[in-house]
Amino acid sequence: MAMKKEMVAMLLAGGQGSRLGVLTSRMAKPAVSFGGKYRIIDFPLSNCINSGIDTVGVMTQYEPLRLNSHIGIGIPWDLDRQLGGVTILSPYEKSKNSDWYTGTANAIFQNIHYIDSFNPEYVLILGGDHIYKMDYELMLNYHKARHADVTMAAMPVPIEEASRFGVLITDGETGRIVDFEEKPAHPRSNLASMGIYIFTWPVLRDALIANKDVNNLDFGMHVIPYCHQSGHPIYCYEYNSYWKDVGTLQSYWDANMELIDLVPVFNLYEEYWKIYTNGNSVAPQYIDENACVERSIVGDGSSIYGTVTNSVLSADVIVEEGAYVNDSIIMANTIIKKGAHIEKAIIAEDSVIGEGVRIGDGDYRESTYNKKVYCSDIATIGEKSVIPDHVSIGKNTAIIGVTTAEDYPNGRLESGDAIIKAGEME
Repeated sequence: MAMKKEMVAMLLAGGQGSRLGVLTSRMAKPAVSFGGKYRIIDFPLSNCINSGIDTVGVMTQYEPLRLNSHIGIGIPWDLDRQLGGVTILSPYEKSKNSDWYTGTANAIFQNIHYIDSFNPEYVLILGGDHIYKMDYELMLNYHKARHADVTMAAMPVPIEEASRFGVLITDGETGRIVDFEEKPAHPRSNLASMGIYIFTWPVLRDALIANKDVNNLDFGMHVIPYCHQSGHPIYCYEYNSYWKDVGTLQSYWDANMELIDLVPVFNLYEEYWKIYTNGNSVAPQYIDENACVERSIVGDGSSIYGTVTNSVLSADVIVEEGAYVNDSIIMANTIIKKGAHIEKAIIAEDSVIGEGVRIGDGDYRESTYNKKVYCSDIATIGEKSVIPDHVSIGKNTAIIGVTTAEDYPNGRLESGDAIIKAGEME
């Protein structure tokens, strides 16, 4: 019998994050690098340990390798516990009706035995792909004080944006939820669900078992409406601080750029609420006397000989002399060669940008590859890509793989176009 835990956290980290395009061709969205030093999943994991929650189940599914090796046994977050700690929960073969996780609540249903082993009073459900700091203990206290069976975290959004979210309608007095609407055309409230829930465990357990045969069993669509119809008290916990869904290339770029504002909206430098990560210790950064770095985050082990402005660089990035990087996110182990000129780009890990390459050149054009994903000025280059010397690449472009001069007619990739090497994307 495991030790009893008051509350366990279940972190849904299986998302593909398809709207991040080539950035998630080989990794789940929660594993994507953020802020030069972190990965997105570091935020909910750090929130857990800072809130005193030491038992976290992480449900992975899509491309879990990077995430699994990043989390390991949870040492950076102090989650390497004998009782509890962090556990990676991948879908596995069962004797019959073996199944992938088909929906958010189905993933929890498939791990009922894991939760039962801690005999918790409460279960906290989290997503693995948001950037925020939150004390879940305050939310638990709110849940207990109201004798709630379900508490949903929500944040006020401008009413004109509310139709993009699940919207909660409360009685106004006590915060009890009287109704909710999934992405309504004409929202009746501006309280958007954040996908963070606290359930009293017996209530959630019963709801999961009662709905176990529902296709793509989901919290917002099925479990919460079921609890509501069954008369369980559901309350809204209002959150009024920084919270960012980095699900699109533009929002991901924006959130990184906000970190380098003079007074960042989201402060990663606070002492009392640290964000922990699995940072392999690398050499210190080196900035050459002829280099110029302005308003940028530069990761450990990076060597800068050229110019970097208004950018976020991860560890072990090399910017050679005469190279210019502006308004860009450059992930770990990338080399920007001599004389390259990079404007508003996201370049993923282990890439090589050839000499004299120009990225982000010309005018915006609609994507010929995927209009839903690529719809901003940003040029996006996936991991382990190679760009040959002296080619130019337009805005709103996507490249992944080892490319050669032959891939660039007249030495150019026009705005809106893409080069996706065989075997790189489904």
